[in-house]
Amino acid sequence: MEGSSSLLDAEAVADLVLLDPLTEESLVQTLRERFRRRDIYTYIGNVVISVNPYQSLPIYTPEKVEEYRNCSFFAVKPHIYAIADDAYRSLRDRDRDQCILITGESGAGKTEASKLVMSYVAAVSSKGEEVNKVKEQLLQSNPVLEAFGNAKTVRNDNSSRFGKYMDIEFDFKGEPLGGVISNYLLEKSRIVRHVKGERNFHIFYQLLAGASPQLLQQLKLRQDCGHYGYLNREGSSLPGMDDAANFHAMQDAMRVIGFSPAEVTELLEVTAVVLKLGNVQLSSSFQASGMEACSISDPQELREVCELIGLEPGALERALCSRTVKARDETVLTSLTVPQGYYGRDALAKNIYSRLFDWLVNRINASIQVKSDKQRKVMGVLDIYGFEIFQDNGFEQFIINYCNEKLQQIFILMTLKEEQEEYVREGIQWTPVEFFDNSIICNLIENSTTGILAMLDEECLRPGVVNEDTFLTKLNQLLATHKHYESKETQNARRVTDASLPPRCFRIHHYAGKVTYNVTGFIEKNNDLLFRDLSQAMWAARHALLRSLFPEGDPQKVSLKLPPTAGFQFKLSVALLMKNLYSKNPNYIRCIKPNDTKSAMVFTPELVLAQARYLGLMENVRVRRAGYAFRQLYGPFLQRYKMLNPRTWPRWDRGDREGTEVLLAGLEFPAEELAFGHTKIFIRSPRTLFDLERQRQERVAQLVTLIQKMFRGWRCRTQYQLMRKSQILISAWFRGHRQMNRYKQMKRSALILQAYARGWKSRRLLRELKSQCRRQAAATTIAAHWRGYQARRTYRKYFRSSASTCLANFIYRRLVHRYLVGLAKNLPPLSVMDRTWPPAPYRFLDNTNQELKNIFYRWKCKKYRDQLPASRRAQLQARLCASELFKDKKTLYPKSLQQPFRGEYLGLKQNPKYQKLHAVAKDKLVMADTVRKVNRASGKTVPRLLLLTTEHLVLADPKAAQPKTVLSLSDIHGVSVTRFSDGFLALHLKEVSTGAKGDFLLLSEHLIELVTRLHQTFEATTGQALPLHITDRFSTRFPKGDVSITVVESPKASTNGPVCKKKGSNKMEVLVH
Repeated sequence: MEGSSSLLDAEAVADLVLLDPLTEESLVQTLRERFRRRDIYTYIGNVVISVNPYQSLPIYTPEKVEEYRNCSFFAVKPHIYAIADDAYRSLRDRDRDQCILITGESGAGKTEASKLVMSYVAAVSSKGEEVNKVKEQLLQSNPVLEAFGNAKTVRNDNSSRFGKYMDIEFDFKGEPLGGVISNYLLEKSRIVRHVKGERNFHIFYQLLAGASPQLLQQLKLRQDCGHYGYLNREGSSLPGMDDAANFHAMQDAMRVIGFSPAEVTELLEVTAVVLKLGNVQLSSSFQASGMEACSISDPQELREVCELIGLEPGALERALCSRTVKARDETVLTSLTVPQGYYGRDALAKNIYSRLFDWLVNRINASIQVKSDKQRKVMGVLDIYGFEIFQDNGFEQFIINYCNEKLQQIFILMTLKEEQEEYVREGIQWTPVEFFDNSIICNLIENSTTGILAMLDEECLRPGVVNEDTFLTKLNQLLATHKHYESKETQNARRVTDASLPPRCFRIHHYAGKVTYNVTGFIEKNNDLLFRDLSQAMWAARHALLRSLFPEGDPQKVSLKLPPTAGFQFKLSVALLMKNLYSKNPNYIRCIKPNDTKSAMVFTPELVLAQARYLGLMENVRVRRAGYAFRQLYGPFLQRYKMLNPRTWPRWDRGDREGTEVLLAGLEFPAEELAFGHTKIFIRSPRTLFDLERQRQERVAQLVTLIQKMFRGWRCRTQYQLMRKSQILISAWFRGHRQMNRYKQMKRSALILQAYARGWKSRRLLRELKSQCRRQAAATTIAAHWRGYQARRTYRKYFRSSASTCLANFIYRRLVHRYLVGLAKNLPPLSVMDRTWPPAPYRFLDNTNQELKNIFYRWKCKKYRDQLPASRRAQLQARLCASELFKDKKTLYPKSLQQPFRGEYLGLKQNPKYQKLHAVAKDKLVMADTVRKVNRASGKTVPRLLLLTTEHLVLADPKAAQPKTVLSLSDIHGVSVTRFSDGFLALHLKEVSTGAKGDFLLLSEHLIELVTRLHQTFEATTGQALPLHITDRFSTRFPKGDVSITVVESPKASTNGPVCKKKGSNKMEVLVH
């Protein structure tokens, strides 16, 4: 053990092996003092004792995880993380399979301890997507198993009503691969009855509180817990527990583990069936023969149960109210009494829930177990009931205490084995340790011939009248002389009077104390029989999950062999568990409940003492400190205590063992108190260790005083030297500053003298320059006046002849300037629709004013055009072109002003049928519209699609979307239209044009836009204007000759468009409206 001050606190030692004196009172007092200090963990060697604080403590943070990660077991304060880390590192680094055994009575915190162990291992193991998924599945198995296997008892709000052993499997790197869960002895009797103040399993309350109204309706449940008999028709509220939130957490955990939605639904349906079976009521009736029978009093509940499982109500009613008995070759149907019917109903409910729980554990194992066959390491975590002594102890307490006897046996044997191995490894002589060997008690219970379980099974199988009295009589006969067994009859035989032992009871002297068991219910609970009719009814159900829980119900597999008893099954499970634990290196966590009221930080010494006896803590300490109570590696021991000997302080350069021997030789301890192993020093009694620690503390105080003295001297010297250096530096800076100021003063005086001297010289030079400048200025003035006089005298005669012209020009310029300035201040608005302009103030400015007006308007128009987007400019250009072509020439033009030029009227992009038409032309589309083509022979019209591109004009069939005619724009000779408001158009082609049979006569609803765009495109392509003829009579060229077209305005024309009539072979008349 590595020493530390926390472990050697005399008032509350962290390791009870060092407790001196060792008594039950001192042990409990130590636990109480540590509990008062909020140190809930204590060691017995490498065993951790955990006292439940009933409140959250800040000792499970990520920082705490890092503190205990890869640290020595005894280097820090006792903690559950320390034993978890030690087990994990032994598994990872030494290839030793580990198991952690967590024991204690209900409410002591076993479940929370197992969660903390698993969460620590998950936190310190490697990270990775697949590894994190496995860790999450392992951790999420807890909420699911707690929901179905935990319940509120008078001692614990979240008591595990089953034993759980989980093997967590790791690869060679220490990364978790998966796990396997084993469950033991589910308390299924809680399904049908529990005492007042307790609750049934959590899942029933969670389902009713957290399920949605739709799910409750699907499961045929009500939200009121008081409606259900198996819930004692009591409310479900539990302080500090949110059933609805826990239900949602359980559903999330199932999703993480890998449950499908169908599996979750089936699981909840079977749970609802168990809950509703408690509401199936039976009533008594009499048959014609006078025998009592039972029947269903309220068929509604039975029908709802049958609807959930897919079974005929009559089949389930027969199974509940009657029983089929086979005698040789005959089958007899007998009616059940009401008590027998209720027994069968409750047995069915218990069996369904127990098998459902086994299925749930197997389903979780299917998700978390390792699929590969690679070699792997295993860490087992055992969370099982502690030793139980109640006022009335039954079959369940007998089985639980039997399991604890086996665990105590393995603890003693493994601890002694570990001690002996260490002594042999270190070369220390092993001294045999006296301890209570509880194998005699285990043999009393489990012996295959004379054990209590064997005799119980024999009574259950014996024909004839079998009850608890015959069972107890048999025990009294066979075990009368056993020193660990007694009953009322054996006491009477020994002439011992004990009023505490009632009739129909027997008492076993367990390692943890005497326990009195009431044999009432032993036979029934050990048999755990379910009528074959009920099994067959469940197998006949159409519910897949429920059917799979009762394979023995298959009529094809009927077996008359009785199923194994509950005691026999549990004995096999315990034997398998013991074999598993013997193959691993054990680690122990003993959980203690400090009070019965679940109050935070309240310690009841009497209760803790009783649990210390149940857990065998005194026995643990005695075994651990047998021989030598303290052992430690030479290196850490020498490092801690080397200051106690001048020869080893402050530095020892030779071997650690030699240094330890020199150190202890100077301290003069008795030789029998010390033993030197190969790698460790052994100290026999805690008193010697405390004496060693006391001398160390005194020496540390001396060393601290010395260090403080040396530090104070060094600090004073350093401060003096610093002050001296500062004084020298300040003096130097002061002298330098004073000399610098004297120099600056002398420099300022010299500069002032120099400035005065230079000023005097400059002023004298300035006076001379000013005098010279005045003389030069006077001479220049005189010369200028003289030259001016001469010039005026020379040109005086010419000045008066041109004076009027100069004055007129000056006046004109002033008037023009005033006009322009006024015009700049009164410019009209910049709107192109505004043609206003201020009038000229003088007639000689009329032409100028008009020219400026035109310039200003053209400038406004240009600025307006520059602001237009390209599309709008193109539209206006098209409108301008249309105005030049048709204004005052065709009646249709004013009507077209209100219609915007869209260009594309067919929706080519939206209609994929027309998109291939554009591909024929292979150039940019200008206009697409629907027109009607006039037949040259009959004058009738047919619809056509017209596509105008930058180089072609295409006419196509609208139905087939196939081009009929493709014309190049260079083939067009001209266009003729009428002067009326019709859409008639003649397209003249050159005689050498390809792909056409003469001119085309077309009718268009957008004639103005079509001709305008054709004119613009033709001019852009050929560089020439398109010839346009607006006339009422024109000639067209057809293959059979020219045809004269005459356009006549007539009321007979249709309002939908012109009417073409053929007049002979060379004439055609077109009537327009």
